[in-house]
Amino acid sequence: MNEALANRRGRRGGGGAEARRAKRQSGDVSQFTYIKRTMKEFEVLDDEGLALIEHNAEIILEEIGIEFREDEEALAMWKDAGADVQGELVRFPRGLCRKLIKTAPRQFTQFARNRERSVEIGGKNTVFVPVYGPPFVRNLDEGRRYATIDDFRNFVKLAYMSPAMHHSGGTVCEPVDVPVSKRHLDMVYSHIRYSDKPFMGSVTAPERAEDTVAMAKVLFGDDFVDNNCVLISLINANSPMVFDATMLGALKVYARAGQASVVSPFILSGAMSAVTIAGTLTQILAEAMAGIAFSQLCRPGSPVVFGTFASSISMQSGAPTFGTPEPSLVLYGAAQLARRLGVPFRSGGSLCGAKMPNAQAAHESSQTLLPTVLAGVNFALHSAGWLEGGLVSSYEKFVIDADQCAMMQRFSAGVDLSENGQAMDAMREVGPGSHFLGCAHTQANFESAFYTSKVADNNSFEQWEAEGSKDTVQIANERYKRMLSEYQAPEIDPGIDEALNAFMAKRREELPDAFE
Repeated sequence: MNEALANRRGRRGGGGAEARRAKRQSGDVSQFTYIKRTMKEFEVLDDEGLALIEHNAEIILEEIGIEFREDEEALAMWKDAGADVQGELVRFPRGLCRKLIKTAPRQFTQFARNRERSVEIGGKNTVFVPVYGPPFVRNLDEGRRYATIDDFRNFVKLAYMSPAMHHSGGTVCEPVDVPVSKRHLDMVYSHIRYSDKPFMGSVTAPERAEDTVAMAKVLFGDDFVDNNCVLISLINANSPMVFDATMLGALKVYARAGQASVVSPFILSGAMSAVTIAGTLTQILAEAMAGIAFSQLCRPGSPVVFGTFASSISMQSGAPTFGTPEPSLVLYGAAQLARRLGVPFRSGGSLCGAKMPNAQAAHESSQTLLPTVLAGVNFALHSAGWLEGGLVSSYEKFVIDADQCAMMQRFSAGVDLSENGQAMDAMREVGPGSHFLGCAHTQANFESAFYTSKVADNNSFEQWEAEGSKDTVQIANERYKRMLSEYQAPEIDPGIDEALNAFMAKRREELPDAFE
């Protein structure tokens, strides 16, 4: 059996091949559980290097300090905890932050309304999460345009129908057709109503975080929310070395409610941190430790994730760049630092600076996604849909990325060493000089032996040409449309749905129609 025989077999039975492709590309909602990695994490720093960075981070905390802006309560809390507070600048005695962080859990469960979709964040687990934050969307038919609430709902539905998306995410795009002051209600409701996976909370104002917690209590019940994590939020440091009032306000709301926060320095190396990998890691660790420690001042034991978003920049234009070696090394190093700190880690995803879902997008995204898996990232935001440096949520790229995430899910399972995996019965049956195509072991395993992409075309040239000579973006365009046409909303208790809508109606009456 060689390539010629394989090609002849591929050209036979075109109808069967078409049927199999249709089955592979169908928009089913069978789901994967979150990844439970079996492999060791790839590490780039030895103990001596890690200790050096930790030492330097303590120097930043003790001598340079972190600003906590426009939040008198936060400054008072730090002063009571023993920090040196001068105006808005907080300096931390050596070891104070690390001591406070010890109350944060190493691993925690974020519950979904469908308990089978709950995720375990930390340890050897990886959770793939959709793109977060873009104000624009793009598809093959309309090009680039501002996002709407309909787009937001569509991306929630696509995440729900993508087996390797373990999470519904947060601001999967920014719906600009709804007032800023009220859109958080529509976004949180969309996650609740159109998916049954776990989701993220609003952080654009403390009162919006409070509304998110209130809606979660309608969904899960007051007691359950008080005693369990059902929300996770993204709290960005305003690097370098600043936390602003908006992020601090949201962090206080979620931490005091016992809900999780990802404390995530936002770094464009060369602009918001030093140009070197070690310098960037030092600053990331200092900023993350300050934010994580503050969450424990709000409520000891509240779940928190060490996060980082780190990109290099073009030193010619100042634009962020992705898929380059330096951010990957930062990712690997930060993951090691998080494990030593004893908290879960967020980073990575499928990042790119490409304007279209093209070769640049594919290469840069793969150079981010593979390190995400190898480094042992626990919460992988931006795993699907990210385009144009985070300005665009792309429909086609979402399904292409989700396909890659499913491939990484298979890769993360490692090597099967079971009796079936060893395949000794196949060796005995086939023997020397024959082939394995017809043996019993192959017949029993052929449907699941190898990962089969839902957007790649691996047929013969003639068959590809006969089916329209479609490239990956065209296939992805058809797939996302088919998924949305086949979407069926998960069931929800009518009483809960009614209560959620009543809460939103009341809040809409109370809030002004502000678009800025």
